[in-house]
Amino acid sequence: MQAQRVLIVDDESSLRTALFRVLDRQGFQVITANSVKEAEYLAGCMGANGQAPAADQPLDLALVDLRLPDGDGIELMQRLRATHPSIQVIILTGHGSIELAVRATQHGAFHFVTKPFNMEELLSIVNRALSHKSLQQENHQLRSALSRKYRFDNIIGQSDEIRRVLGMVERVADSDSTVLVTGESGTGKELIAKAIHYNSPRSSKPFVPINCGAIPGELLESELFGHVKGAFTGAISNRTGRFELASGGTLFLDEIGELSLNLQVKLLRVLQERRFEPVGSAKTHEADVRIVAATNVDLAKAVQKGQFREDLYYRLNVIPIEIPSLKQRRNDIPLLLHHFVQHFNQNKGRSLSGFSQDALEMLYHYPWPGNIRELENLVERLAILKGNGQVEPADLPEHYRNCRPVPLTVTESLEIPDNGMDFNSAVDAYENLLILQALEKTGWNRNQAAALLKLNRTTLVEKIKKKGLRPPPEASA
Repeated sequence: MQAQRVLIVDDESSLRTALFRVLDRQGFQVITANSVKEAEYLAGCMGANGQAPAADQPLDLALVDLRLPDGDGIELMQRLRATHPSIQVIILTGHGSIELAVRATQHGAFHFVTKPFNMEELLSIVNRALSHKSLQQENHQLRSALSRKYRFDNIIGQSDEIRRVLGMVERVADSDSTVLVTGESGTGKELIAKAIHYNSPRSSKPFVPINCGAIPGELLESELFGHVKGAFTGAISNRTGRFELASGGTLFLDEIGELSLNLQVKLLRVLQERRFEPVGSAKTHEADVRIVAATNVDLAKAVQKGQFREDLYYRLNVIPIEIPSLKQRRNDIPLLLHHFVQHFNQNKGRSLSGFSQDALEMLYHYPWPGNIRELENLVERLAILKGNGQVEPADLPEHYRNCRPVPLTVTESLEIPDNGMDFNSAVDAYENLLILQALEKTGWNRNQAAALLKLNRTTLVEKIKKKGLRPPPEASA
């Protein structure tokens, strides 16, 4: 591991030597300068043409005297930080005062040390500064990883339906407008909310989620706005609410349709005034957050029934984004299966090779009431129980094996089984069968197939595209 580089800038020769010896014994790579000009040269802050070049070797820490023969230590610190953005700076001075300490820290100094100082104490400050630098780098790496994870191209799907959603996310991400994400349970509403946040100007600030349906109503107000000690029985200390935790970032209100009418009033006030008070407090806090809300409830109908405030609905529904169910984007099923197979192979040490054509056909025609969450759980189950090889129909739970295209002719009747059936899935499967038969009869000639089905050609082409129907390799379009 490369030694950390430390720059010492002080015009006292004896102090530079003493600091060099202490830090060198600790394993640091130490360089010294006696003036602003020399420090800038050694740190790569000045090029031959007066421009600031990129530093060949980054500096980790600088110990800078406040008063130097040719300049000010705080101004030097700012130039060092411009060339070495992650550098930590400790200001040294023989003229200590509260005003100077405040000025130094306001401009980014890690610490302000008054001469003369104890070397052991200074070494402790040096180690704390470098630890702080490491934490900052780790935090930056974690945020970068999160940003990569929620880039648009990491949301799995190529169907027209999901592309429309991603197009909307891309357009609204850089605004501060409130977004209402709707869709069935398991469709990935929180994933879309995170994509909005991590592709927005607020991405360096927190993304704070809260499930409004999972927390009892009497506790939810405290979770949202926080409370002060003694606000109610059991409030033994102050508590920071989600609005404050999300300051500068995004607050994701999941299952917003479960919010009580009482809390709906309070949330509406926060959205209107951009401020709130913790429970039991008269102190007002600014609500610098972007709101992304989500629900699987039809809020417009809830408004009609008096279960949701109309004014809050319109405050939330500034930019609506509807997530399609999995059965509305069946063409993405093979991609999602492949993605989760790779994920669980890697995370659980398995070696599934994929799904057979018959198994894929069954999963394609399954109605997926639990959407992507159900598909993910199925692949995890198969990865654990089967472990390796190709997934065959026999490996699937029984209710998945019962799903195939319904082989009917127009004159046949369909007997509904005792345990019921999915109407939309049966109709969709029958439509697929008719289109495939017409295409096969005409050698995949779309004009002739459309004439057989008495459909407009563009209508047939759109259905073929939406369903992801493909001709065999030898067939021509």
